[in-house]
Amino acid sequence: MAEEVKLPELGESVTEAIVTAWLVEVGDTVEVDQPLFEISTDKVDTEVPSPVAGTLLERKAEVDDTIEPGQVIAIIGEGDEEAPAEEEPDTEEEPEAEEEPEAEQEPEAEQEPEAEEEAEPEAGPKAEAEEEPEPEEEPEAEPGEEPEPEEEPKAEAEEEPEPEPARRPRADAASQEVSVSGEGALASPLVRKMLREAGMSPDQVQGSGEGGRITRADAEAAVASGGAPRPAAAAAPTPRPDASPTQIDFGDDRVKTIELTRIRKSIAKHMLESMQTTAQLTTAVEADMSRIMHLRGAAKGRFKQREGISLSPLPFVARAVCLTIPRHPIVNGRIDTDEGTATYHDYVNLGIAVDTERGLLVPNIKDAQDLSVTELAHAIVDLAERTRGKGLQPDDIAGGTFTITSTGSRGALWDTPILNPPEVAILGAAVIEKRPVVIESELGDAIAIRQMSYLALTYDHRLVDGADAARFLTDLKWVLENHDFSDEV
Repeated sequence: MAEEVKLPELGESVTEAIVTAWLVEVGDTVEVDQPLFEISTDKVDTEVPSPVAGTLLERKAEVDDTIEPGQVIAIIGEGDEEAPAEEEPDTEEEPEAEEEPEAEQEPEAEQEPEAEEEAEPEAGPKAEAEEEPEPEEEPEAEPGEEPEPEEEPKAEAEEEPEPEPARRPRADAASQEVSVSGEGALASPLVRKMLREAGMSPDQVQGSGEGGRITRADAEAAVASGGAPRPAAAAAPTPRPDASPTQIDFGDDRVKTIELTRIRKSIAKHMLESMQTTAQLTTAVEADMSRIMHLRGAAKGRFKQREGISLSPLPFVARAVCLTIPRHPIVNGRIDTDEGTATYHDYVNLGIAVDTERGLLVPNIKDAQDLSVTELAHAIVDLAERTRGKGLQPDDIAGGTFTITSTGSRGALWDTPILNPPEVAILGAAVIEKRPVVIESELGDAIAIRQMSYLALTYDHRLVDGADAARFLTDLKWVLENHDFSDEV
């Protein structure tokens, strides 16, 4: 029998969606959970999978149509089966009353790609985070990539060569600055490693990529043809920070006006409402992350080999937050001034702000309080990959109780993140960097090099007082500096 595919419920407060693309054509065979079409809501862009296997017989909505939860979007059945007529007549009685031609008139809608991806405005509001999570495909997303011991940056780069091709190409305007040669030439860590192992240096290779970038193909061709021995080595150059994912093709114009994407409109509205409807302020502490960074440095090699993902500082911060919140439930609540009530949660649905080319999204890890550092690392990677790959479901966005935004993954020293209502607190985790600090020792005070980071908590003063915020942060600082996480990695 032919089965109807309906738009599933989209989570709290989401009542409609727009079809942005069809991923299969009428007559195509589909499997269970195979994506059928993409939708865009004011909270998330996502794919809708097929609940059954069969053949797509008919599409009930086309690109740019607005649809509602429960609405029939497609008909799936056997290959020789016909889509049921509206009145669902008895198939034995009316073998010729076929409505099938309608289904065959619609394939042209397949030609319309997602308009939203054409020109992405600003890559994230104030609350943005990388990660950032630390998904493997995008090394820059690893939170708090503080300066490691001198050999560490090189080792990190060689550890994760895959991400480089996934980076968004720099726009022409940016790439035409200068074509650099020698050790300063544009080349990925993987390309540099290939050349180094072949006894060659970047100045022996003519880059064919944008701005003179040496591509993998350039390096392979150079290695195959041989080259002069590599000259005495200069220090490896410091990688240039990534360009913004938002690049504008100005052409011959000095000013360019583009239409905001649906997600950017939603972000703008949500952030403005956050500032207008809550009493926000930020307080901060400085935490010594040396113990965690030493543990991470010792464990990250075997962790990646065992787990298949990188170990960044973010899962440690997330775990520390989950250990601290039960002692400070006020930061894990929400306030309703119209009703005159405050609601507190005995669980942590931990929001992780993810920086994407489409804008900032904040999916959350359900019941994060029950997860170890390793489990949180996997959950963060999974969320980040699905966020960037449009694999989020509306439920992934709904129901958060507390959020972390890791601006340190982009090198930020300080931040005042904006609340994600109805949550009443958000933690900004800054870059982890080596600094000289005063420590106490058996011989008295001394100056030592420690790996330090600022932790900034933005909170809603309607429910959370400054003393509450300070108590939470100092407790969190204590956990980060003193808790033994070694059994969890």
